Amino acid sequence: MNNTNERITDKLNSFFYPKSIAIIGASRRPGSVGHSLLANLIDSRFQGILYPVNPKATGILGIKSYPTVTDIPDMVDLAVIIVPSHAVPTVLEECGKMHINGAIVISAGFKEIGGEGIELEKKAQQVIQEYDISLVGPNCLGVINTDPRSSMNATFGTQMSKEGNISFVSQSGALCVTVLDYAIESNIGFSKFISMGNKAGLTENELLLYLKNDPKTDVILMYLEDLANGREFMKIARETTSNLSHPKPIIALKAGRTLLGAKAASSHTGSLAGSDKVYDAIFSQCGVLRGETLEEIFDYVKGFSSQPLPKGKNVAIITNSGGPGILATDSCIRHGLNIASFSPGTAKSLKKILPPTVSLNNPLDLIAEAQHEQYEATLREILKDKNVHSSIVIVTPTTFTKVEKIADSIVKTAKKFQKPVLCCLLGVYDVSGGIEILEENGIPSYRFPESAARVLSEMTQFTWWLSRPQTGIKKYRVNKAKAEEIIDSVKKEGRHFLLEHESYEVLQAYRFPVIKSFFAKNEGQAVEAAQKIGFPVVLKITSPDILHKFDYGGVKLNLKNKTEVRKAFHEIIETILVKKPDANIRGMIVEEMAPQGKEIILGMNRDPQFGPILMFGMGGIYVEALEDVTFRLAPIRELTAKMMIAKTKTYKILEGFRGEPAYDVEAIAECLKKLSQLVTDFEDIKELDLNPLIVFEKGRGCSIVDARIILGSI
Repeated sequence: MNNTNERITDKLNSFFYPKSIAIIGASRRPGSVGHSLLANLIDSRFQGILYPVNPKATGILGIKSYPTVTDIPDMVDLAVIIVPSHAVPTVLEECGKMHINGAIVISAGFKEIGGEGIELEKKAQQVIQEYDISLVGPNCLGVINTDPRSSMNATFGTQMSKEGNISFVSQSGALCVTVLDYAIESNIGFSKFISMGNKAGLTENELLLYLKNDPKTDVILMYLEDLANGREFMKIARETTSNLSHPKPIIALKAGRTLLGAKAASSHTGSLAGSDKVYDAIFSQCGVLRGETLEEIFDYVKGFSSQPLPKGKNVAIITNSGGPGILATDSCIRHGLNIASFSPGTAKSLKKILPPTVSLNNPLDLIAEAQHEQYEATLREILKDKNVHSSIVIVTPTTFTKVEKIADSIVKTAKKFQKPVLCCLLGVYDVSGGIEILEENGIPSYRFPESAARVLSEMTQFTWWLSRPQTGIKKYRVNKAKAEEIIDSVKKEGRHFLLEHESYEVLQAYRFPVIKSFFAKNEGQAVEAAQKIGFPVVLKITSPDILHKFDYGGVKLNLKNKTEVRKAFHEIIETILVKKPDANIRGMIVEEMAPQGKEIILGMNRDPQFGPILMFGMGGIYVEALEDVTFRLAPIRELTAKMMIAKTKTYKILEGFRGEPAYDVEAIAECLKKLSQLVTDFEDIKELDLNPLIVFEKGRGCSIVDARIILGSI
C-alpha cells in the first residue's frame, strides 16, 4: 500500500471505526433526526462510547449529555452534526479545536438551496481545511459500518443493514433509504454504506480509494450525479477493478448531466459528445459496469457479490419448461454469450440419469415432471464439463414441482464447483420458499431468465477485463515545434480556428496521412497545383470568415482539367461574394480527388472537466443522423484504439461485409493514437474533426480529406 492509500485509510477509519462519537444535536424528542440517529447508534450496538450533545438536556436515552462538544472531557474520534445550518461552521470549529478528525454533517440548508446556503457551505469548507477535518456531507443520511468491530448505524434511516461484502456510496440520501430497504427485503448485506450529500469535504474519489483497500469490501455500488474530479476517479477506479490480487467490481448508476451537452458545439464531435456517451466512455476505460436502472444494479450486485467469475463465455441452461429456456438462450446470445456444447462424456452421463423423452441438447429441458433428484444430478454433470463455464437454472412451478427441494439441491451442488450458478424461479408466491433458500445460501435468483443472462454476460465481461492484454500508450516521433508554430500564428492573428491548409500542416507534423494538396492564392497557382497533383482534383475556399465551406458553395469536386479548375475557381468566388460579401478570401485549397473507400470520422471535443474526448464513427454527411460513434478519453492505450473501432456497427462493414473487401482498420487505429497524442500535447485545441477520413482496403492505409481544428478562447 503506498503513502496516499495509507493516509486515506488512516483518515477514514475515523468514520468507519471510531472509538467514540459525539452526536451534536442529539434530541429527547421522538421522531426527530437527533433522536433517531442516537437511537440507531444504540440499537446497532455500536462498539464505542457515545456522547450526546444538547445544551438543554442532561441525559438522552439513558446516556449522559453535554452542553457543547467542548465540554466532553475525553478524546472524540467522530462528530455527527445535526444542528441548524447557520450553526454548522461554528460547531465544526469547536470540533477542530477539540482535535476531532472526522465529521458527518447531516444538516441540510447549504448549496442545495442556493443563495446563503452556498456561502455557509464555503465557510464550512474553510473550517475543515484549517483544522484538517475529514467531512462527509452536509445534507446527507449518514454512514453505516456493519463490521462487528464497529457495528455503527450513524444514520437517521429506519433500518440497519445486515453484514455483507458490498459497499454503497451515494449522492442521494433518499436513494440510500430505498436501497437499504430493498436490500433487507432481498437478503443483501452491506459492509459500508455512505451517503455523501453535497460532497463539501470527502468525495467519491477518497471514498473509492478507501474501499479499494478495505478487506471487508468485495463489490462497490455507487449512485453518482456528477464526479468531483473525473480524471482522478478514472485512475482510482481502474486500479480498483484491475487489482489482480483482489479485483473489485464497481457498479455505477449515473444520473444527471454535465456541461458537456449544455452548449451547441460548432463541430460534429462537439454536438455528439453528450454527457451520457462520455460517461459510458469513462466507465468503459476503467472497468466500471454502468447500470441503467435500480433494478439492474441490484441484479448485478447479487451476481457479483455471491458467485465466482466465469472463466469463459460458455453457458449451460437447465429448465423444466421449454419456453423460458428459449428466452434464456436468446438473451444469452444477444448479450454475447455462447450456448455450450456438452462433451461426449457429459452427454453419456446425462443419458443415464434422465428419461429417454429428454433431449440432451443445450438448453436442457428436463420437462415438467422433473424432481429435485434430476436437477441435482443434471447440474452436477454439467458443471463437471470443462466446456461449461457457467449455468442458468430455471424452475417453473407445476403440480409436480417441489421448489424448496430443488432449491436445496441447487445449493448443495453449486457449492462443490467454482463456477457461477444463477437461478430463475419463475413466479412469486409459489416459488418464494425456494428463493429464500437460494438467497440465504448465496445463490442469486432472478425473476426473469433475461435478467440472469444479462448478469452472466457482465460477469463474463469482467473476466475479460481482468485478462485483457496490457498495452501502453504509444508515443510517435513528431514535429511538435512545427505544429506549435502554426497554432501560435493563428492565435496571434486573433482567430479561433485554423484554415484548412493550416490544419493539414499541423496534422502532417504529427505524421497523419493527409491527402495530397496545395494552397493556391490565385487562379494561376490553382492550375499549377492541379497539374502537380494530377487530375481529377478538388477546390475548396479558404477564408477565416467561413468555417462550413459547403454551406456557402465553397467546394467543387472532380475537376478533370485546367479549364474546369479555372471555371470552378471563379464560380466559387462569385458564389461566396453573393452569400457572404464581406468574407476575407485568402485563396483555395487544391487537393487530390480521393480514391474510393469508406468514409469515417475521427474527432475530439475538450470537456472542461475531463479534458480531451476522442470520437470514432461512421463519417460523411450522415454522422449526426446515425450516431454510430464511440468516445474515449485521451490519452488512449493501443488496445483502447482498437476497441473504439470494434464497438461500432461500422466495424462490421470495415471487416468485410457481404462480399466486400476488408478495410484497413489498423491504419484507423494508428490515426486514433496520433490524434490522442496531438490533443494531449496541445490544450489550446478545443475541437477537432477529421471528416471524412477515407479508409482503403486492408494494407492500403487511409487518407484525411477534410480537417477542422478549433481553438479555445483566446
